[in-house]
Amino acid sequence: MTGLEAGLALVLFLPGIALSASSGADVKARVSRDLAAGRPLVVHVVVALCDNDNQGIVPVPKAIGNGQDPVRNLYWGAGYGLDTYFTRHGGWTVERREANPAPGILVRLVLSKTLRAEGREGRDIVVHLVADAWDGREIRKATERFLAMAAGRAAESVPAGKNGQALPAGGAAALVAYVGHDGLMDFSVPPPPAPLADAPPRSAIVLACASKAYFGPHLERAGAHPLVLTTGLMAPEAYTLEAAVSSWAAGDASDLTRRAAAAAYHRYQKCGARAAARLFTGEP
Repeated sequence: MTGLEAGLALVLFLPGIALSASSGADVKARVSRDLAAGRPLVVHVVVALCDNDNQGIVPVPKAIGNGQDPVRNLYWGAGYGLDTYFTRHGGWTVERREANPAPGILVRLVLSKTLRAEGREGRDIVVHLVADAWDGREIRKATERFLAMAAGRAAESVPAGKNGQALPAGGAAALVAYVGHDGLMDFSVPPPPAPLADAPPRSAIVLACASKAYFGPHLERAGAHPLVLTTGLMAPEAYTLEAAVSSWAAGDASDLTRRAAAAAYHRYQKCGARAAARLFTGEP
């Protein structure tokens, strides 16, 4: 049995079990309360840089597969990497850029975008995105950090903007995301800690190959709402994340957010609209 088949078998062994303690409605209500109270809307993204030498991937060209070089990396500085795509094509504003903010993290980028949020009473809202480019050698630690954040732990206060506004990030963010190779195909990690009793509801996105099979059971334990997961092989490039984050922040229902992700993926991958729709899954 291959690693992918084993992961799928694990999910199939748990029929009827919901993969979340938080629902999309719970998270949406949390966001509404936060916005009404003047608290910022924050998304925290863990990006495991593509690394030919340290990850079980089909090798990519050397220039974009160096996990210690975020500037040119496939998932960060290349044309469809998070840094390049969000800042040049997604309409996001750079609030802060910091090198080596913590062990294993090569760059931290803080972005913001103003959206006309029809799903949130038709008002303009500002969404803040904290993105960490993790050294490709540290993919295991990056995965563990993401799962801790999904459990509402590893909370951080991240400064952003000229006024130094403090953003509730890490496990305090309303949406956490992982982008990169599915390292759980190559190694196991301890189950994430149970969520803190007072942790507010949060959603999770995992853009990695077959993330429902490999990350789904961990997100169940972490108590996170699985907003966007994947059912098969995929390219975790930034256009999919940007479409999903923008839809979610605007207040769209979970199924609409997955449709937005699928539409963006098909637009760039030319894989067929139906195939893209089947690729992305999650819960209401």
